[in-house]
Amino acid sequence: MISKEEKKKLQVIEKSLGYSFKSDALLKRALTHKSYANENRLPSEQQNERLEFLGDAVLELAISEFLMEKFPLFSEGDLSKLRAAIVNEQQLTEIARGLNLGEFLYLGRGEEQTSGREKPSLLADAFEALLGAIYLDRGYKKASLVIRKHYGRMLEQSPVESFYRDYKTDLQEKSQALFRSIPKYKLVSEIGPDHSKTFEVEIYIREQLMGKGSGRSKKEAEQKAAKEALYRFEEGV
Repeated sequence: MISKEEKKKLQVIEKSLGYSFKSDALLKRALTHKSYANENRLPSEQQNERLEFLGDAVLELAISEFLMEKFPLFSEGDLSKLRAAIVNEQQLTEIARGLNLGEFLYLGRGEEQTSGREKPSLLADAFEALLGAIYLDRGYKKASLVIRKHYGRMLEQSPVESFYRDYKTDLQEKSQALFRSIPKYKLVSEIGPDHSKTFEVEIYIREQLMGKGSGRSKKEAEQKAAKEALYRFEEGV
């Protein structure tokens, strides 16, 4: 049973999603982590893992369909790279954070005490669970519309190339061709708590600083540093 207070709170996440549930119980289940279910002795089907499993499949199909329509000249290889680059924990977490999804999760005390509302894995899983819940609530078409809304916004805000181009590999090939030298990456700093770090990286070629980058992971920071270094090569900076 969902109280009036809970219902009012859940309406906030519905507004952010751009979708109104017929079943409040499905929405609550999508936001219920197993730690909460275990502590409150709820049946296993009342937590969100099964909905996450379903949402993952719905997301992959909807994104595949969306990308084929949006990029009709892309090859199968480019479409696969782009899909892999945007259907992953990092991008799911960014969408979830944009929805302030952590605020609405039902968590057990242990997860609450260890900043569970900020954990990328919990946020990404909860967003996928919401997609699974929408599919069960009103079908694939409605779930696809929600996915297109949030992923369409992401693709519009960033150059498509930035999602799937491997700047590190491109830079290594260029550096070896021009200088017969491999770029060296240096981790300069790690800022923030363990669940929400920002990494800063510098890249050197033949001891010369060629680029800097920051990101939520060392891999992301290195890609951004490599992108800056490639830009310097291409622009003759």
